[in-house]
Amino acid sequence: MMFDHETYLSPLTWRYGSAEMRRIWSEAHRRRLLRRVWVALARAQSEAGLVTPEQVADLEVHQDEVDIPRAERLEAELRHDLMAELRVFAEQCPVGGPILHLGATSQDILDNADALRLREGLALLRQRLSDLLDRLAERIEETADWVCMGYTHLQPAEPTTVGYRLAQFAQDLLADWEAISRLAEGVRGKGFKGAVGTSASYAHLLAGSGWTPAHLERRAMEMLGLQAYPVATQVAPRRQDWEVLVALAGLAQSLHRFAFDLRLLQSPAIGEWSEPFAATQVGSSAMPFKRNPVNAENLCSLARLLAALPGVAWENAASSLLERTLDDSANRRLILPESFLIADEMLLRATRLVRGLQFDRAAMARNLAAYAPFAATEPLLMALVRAGADRQEMHEVIRQHSMVAWEAVREGQPNPLTERLSSDPRLTTYLPAERIRAQMDIVGYVGDAPQRARLLVEQIRCRR
Repeated sequence: MMFDHETYLSPLTWRYGSAEMRRIWSEAHRRRLLRRVWVALARAQSEAGLVTPEQVADLEVHQDEVDIPRAERLEAELRHDLMAELRVFAEQCPVGGPILHLGATSQDILDNADALRLREGLALLRQRLSDLLDRLAERIEETADWVCMGYTHLQPAEPTTVGYRLAQFAQDLLADWEAISRLAEGVRGKGFKGAVGTSASYAHLLAGSGWTPAHLERRAMEMLGLQAYPVATQVAPRRQDWEVLVALAGLAQSLHRFAFDLRLLQSPAIGEWSEPFAATQVGSSAMPFKRNPVNAENLCSLARLLAALPGVAWENAASSLLERTLDDSANRRLILPESFLIADEMLLRATRLVRGLQFDRAAMARNLAAYAPFAATEPLLMALVRAGADRQEMHEVIRQHSMVAWEAVREGQPNPLTERLSSDPRLTTYLPAERIRAQMDIVGYVGDAPQRARLLVEQIRCRR
């Protein structure tokens, strides 16, 4: 079957995600992994004396000769995709074909192959996330001391630093890296336990051989480099899918937060950050002046979809009735590759964004000049009280001046608050004017934010 742009193709097939991640979730790779599982089972059975080394050698020779067109023709007749692939493999192996799938049920093969794909996909995402964290660490170091206005409730609050703000995103992403690393190292397969997970078929085959089903399973899984769940039904516990998708949704959450803040900071009202914008890039088909944050918007859009997918995996795990149902099969073909490809695209795009992120120091200074004096009123109030003033009286005086100053800023005028306060005799009775002006200069009022940002950089670089 041939596919081109005359038929529907998922954007994940060609627009989003990388060639490496598409290869992991490709149909050809899936079938090669199925064959790898069959061969591992046959090797273990050969050690147990159930099949001959010659039969195993024949399977190994033809292990990578995937023939999807032939398998599709057989599936049209058999209505069973795994049986079709099994028949193709057996046809290619005149010596080993007759012993393929001995004692196994379909999910002994499928679930172990899926576990291998989960592990490969998580390893690639872990590397992508490492690259992003390294780029973030560089930008945090560069901007750790760059003072800018902080905002709470989307209103000006107190100064912070660019590096400290970036460190918030990096801290979340470092937690995502740790979660994905744990999952990648702990992925488990079903093992080889037969039709309802009791290993009855393998026990029957191994009778008199001196081998137990657990021994056979252990050897086959060692050849695959996988751990097996100690107990299973016909399928591996579907909770693992849910745990993986929750971790990817957590990653999407972190990237969404970064992208959403970038969109706010790129708006002209703040104007401190902006996406890289190519010389020939078009921002709008109608408005030639536009420089829209299209990459950050793309991250938010993809994150919204990825955040919804763990719910399907939850349903699969919660509704895996008795020894198994088949109502998870169709959606797992969608949610697993789509989740990984979306996460892959988001990490690649975020890394490009961080690398090319632009900062406008003049805009930072402008916003500080407009809003930082308001943040200075709290330490000024405390200084006045320490000098003997009545807190409640001083609070009202400062509030009145602040309201007038706020109206001036709202009308686009320079912030007059410092001059108003330093010339009010109700305040200068307690503090001289120059002391009030010095108290109002809190551009450096950022506490230990730069040191904390640099400490996080050290943690990022020590993560390995």
